[in-house]
Amino acid sequence: MAPPATAGSSSFVDRNRLWARLGAAVAAHDEPLPTPLMVVDLDAFDANADDLVRRAAGTPVRVASKSVRVPALLRRVLARDGFEGVLAYTLAEALWLEEQEITDDLLVAYPTVDRAALERLVASPRAAARITLMIDDIAHLDVVDSVRASHAVPVRVAIDIDAGLRMGHQHVGPKRSPLFDAASVTRLARTVMDRPGFRLVGAMTYEGQVAGVPDDVPTARARSMVVRRLKSMSLTQLTVRRREIADALRQIVDLELWNAGGSGSVEATVADPVVTEVAAGSGLLVPTLFDHYQSFEARPAAFYGVPVVRRPSPDIATVHGGGFVASGAAGADRLPTPWAPAGLRLTGLEGAGEVQTPLTGNAAGLLAIGDLVWFRHAKSGELFEHTTTVQLLSGEAFVDEVRSYRGHGLAF
Repeated sequence: MAPPATAGSSSFVDRNRLWARLGAAVAAHDEPLPTPLMVVDLDAFDANADDLVRRAAGTPVRVASKSVRVPALLRRVLARDGFEGVLAYTLAEALWLEEQEITDDLLVAYPTVDRAALERLVASPRAAARITLMIDDIAHLDVVDSVRASHAVPVRVAIDIDAGLRMGHQHVGPKRSPLFDAASVTRLARTVMDRPGFRLVGAMTYEGQVAGVPDDVPTARARSMVVRRLKSMSLTQLTVRRREIADALRQIVDLELWNAGGSGSVEATVADPVVTEVAAGSGLLVPTLFDHYQSFEARPAAFYGVPVVRRPSPDIATVHGGGFVASGAAGADRLPTPWAPAGLRLTGLEGAGEVQTPLTGNAAGLLAIGDLVWFRHAKSGELFEHTTTVQLLSGEAFVDEVRSYRGHGLAF
């Protein structure tokens, strides 16, 4: 079997080979499959998982569930050496994953004010021992205390620390925590230590301006050079600041974990001795926003197929639906990409539509009504909010059908 194609070398031949694999799997299936048909290529998924472990060089990789959202795939990757625990995106999700025993080590990546979920947490000693909440403000502690009558069940917390690049009054990076320096972090840490019913066990520094920004885009060479320079400056500044904060925290608490990084910054993140684990999720499925990084060669692993339903002209093929636009700042990079067969593109006037998506390009004239066109989503995980089931592809066959969160009746 040929190795899965990488995004960096995904020639027309590679993409048409993928089209043939997917077509063979659909044709061989016993029953008609509904569309949009969501598929994960296990050959690419497993190769990407191996690559993340290699890049982490012995540092545990915590799986970012927001970028997966398929429980069977979470189980699959957590069964591999090198992966430990889940970085959840809501407390309700973490509680469900704990109940299903997918993992007993859950770090919630964002602060929560979900009182119903907090009530469930403090009512379950087992869940409270397995789930760590994220905080960056005393108010987050107040919300927890507002739902409990006693402190009998201690709540584990970690402090989220801003990891952006500061250049004078400018801030480059995600707008997350208000905590930036050792003084502000230790002030909150002391409050947690003095507060009954809480245990301070960890810290997080997510350098999204490094982990989540492409830096080797063929059509934007000059911009990519600027991005790489900003990434280098950011890592240099962050390494110093992380050490200062860690030294200050060490005077008052022994932390269990220091989470950092993301799929696009694994090597750089684990080079910092303060970091005890690196987060990654998008690197498993590789959406289009993760195609162009110097640090790794991406293998696209998630696709969705929609059928051609009309031919309005000889050079246009219109597919049914497919307009799954990614979150974030609105722009062309948030649109899905028609991927296989190669040689298709969205039209400027209609783009990717909820009900119909016209496609043009060299391959459009070769498509017949009923043919499937395969797209890639711009962001990992979000694709599976649009389906209840996912087909798992190995070689040229679907080997399993698994449920997404939506398929389990869940909407986090």
